Amino acid sequence: MSRSTDPGHFFQTDASESTRARRAAKSGNKNGNPIVLQSKILSVIPDPFSPTCIFIAESAGCVRRVNVESRDSKTVYRGPTAPVTSVAIGGQGGATVFAGCWDKDIWSWDKETRAPGRRYKGHSDFLLISGGADSKLIVWNAATADRLHTLRDKTDTMMALQDLVLDPEASTDSEIVLVSSSSDPQIRRWRIGLTSAAQILDTAQGAQSQGQPTRGTILEHETSVYRVLFSGYGEDADLWTASADGTAKCLSRARNWTTEETYEHGDYVRAVAVTIDWVITAGRDEDVKVWDRATGKLWHVYDGHYEEVTGLVVIDGEKKVVSVSIDGTVRTWSLGKADLEKARKERGEKLKGVLKEEKAKPKTSLLTAEEEAELAELMDSDED
Repeated sequence: MSRSTDPGHFFQTDASESTRARRAAKSGNKNGNPIVLQSKILSVIPDPFSPTCIFIAESAGCVRRVNVESRDSKTVYRGPTAPVTSVAIGGQGGATVFAGCWDKDIWSWDKETRAPGRRYKGHSDFLLISGGADSKLIVWNAATADRLHTLRDKTDTMMALQDLVLDPEASTDSEIVLVSSSSDPQIRRWRIGLTSAAQILDTAQGAQSQGQPTRGTILEHETSVYRVLFSGYGEDADLWTASADGTAKCLSRARNWTTEETYEHGDYVRAVAVTIDWVITAGRDEDVKVWDRATGKLWHVYDGHYEEVTGLVVIDGEKKVVSVSIDGTVRTWSLGKADLEKARKERGEKLKGVLKEEKAKPKTSLLTAEEEAELAELMDSDED
């Protein structure tokens, strides 16, 4: 007997049915000039050798290189039969593509030929770069696939690893400093060399003499931290974070990794990207929000995805931001001030149109509280 997989043929709550209907209605939109793929996109990084290309990790078990300008997405790295959750470029001269997979291995390919390379085994759960849901951080010799170090939190409280980033200021030629985030709210630092590796328990060297508290971990969020990245140069390379507590934050290096700026996205924040002028956040609510870095205020909301946004990357000399989503689309949004101003005004007119329609037909508001606040701000700015 055949069985239907159509969700409409099964019992659903009013909320889930409403969500399904909304997503179905929204799925055909062309906002962000979408490149439509056939599986969920779980991670994205920029191509370090091209200003218009990105690498994405797909739930279909592959890594794909996408040129967002030409819309070419035919370069695919295959092999895994389970979802690929993360991707990185490394090796001699950046010649190797690495990917973490649910099959508990790290896969690799020659970037140009797409020929499969070494597989790195050692985790007991699915991977995120070199950290997994098993709470282990594994350091590999990329040339031999030998395991050099296996690290865990000294208190054994670390949960599933979510993201890793190299500290460009604290790292040296002989050792690197790595920052990790996980499904608990604590951010940890690690010092790693060829012959030794350990967690940095005192992240505030000299802090007590400056009247600042010393801490073994960085604790500035209330729950899971999904993304960590550094932005800036030298001593100004601060740490940016995205969390399930609904915020993105800038943690100041000069102030012992305490919060310098907070952006209240409002729902789980899965991704954050930063330019000189803008901070961009995205996550579970499907919106890509652009914040004025000078004032900290929300400047514009790009609306287009109809499932959770899983990644953001800035490309083309900070002129554009690319968002990827579980909805299987790659969308590109302008960060040019003129384009943002035009998009902002168009969104304001759209929200005003919805408001007029509501007044003509009295019923429950079609605008969210956030959209009503945004509309009020736009109307105030028009009066100015």
